[in-house]
Amino acid sequence: MVPLEQAQALGAEMGLPPPMATRSAFRTLANNPPLLKAVFGQLSTLLLHNTFDTRLRELMIMRIGWTTGSVYEWTQHWRVATTAGIPPEDVLAVRDWRNSNRLTAADKAILAATDESLAGKTLSDETWAEVVKYVPDPAQQVEFVVALGNWTLFSILLRHLKIPVEDGVAVWPPDGLVPPGAEG
Repeated sequence: MVPLEQAQALGAEMGLPPPMATRSAFRTLANNPPLLKAVFGQLSTLLLHNTFDTRLRELMIMRIGWTTGSVYEWTQHWRVATTAGIPPEDVLAVRDWRNSNRLTAADKAILAATDESLAGKTLSDETWAEVVKYVPDPAQQVEFVVALGNWTLFSILLRHLKIPVEDGVAVWPPDGLVPPGAEG
């Protein structure tokens, strides 16, 4: 990771909220400033200027983190999801979403699409038709697919670069349960 002061200066230059520039992922990517600006430009658009529903986005991200075994993604977005007002029980339901009675039909449509994508498949017409029922705006549909790709990319990036969870942050909140195949 680059020194904290260097990361904070890059974050300020990019117009990011100061805490974002202190995160391990940002500080690691700051080793390549042009790439950092491109990746975090997209990320900040999806997080700070989104039109796609925040609940659906965060449940999708949590499912990606759980399915791919990305401790950093799960841990960071646990805070994002719960701070956004998503009940912890709903977030935990993504672990076994098909058997959950906590999640809405919209939640399940997005999670089905997430699972198809993570399985390396093109979204089926049936799955896409369900997504479109709950995300009828074409701009939000595009944002959903970009977000799906973005956080899948981040899961790979976080795992392969072995980006550590910040000091003092509990991993796999809230209960420490680790998914099968999680990173070591």
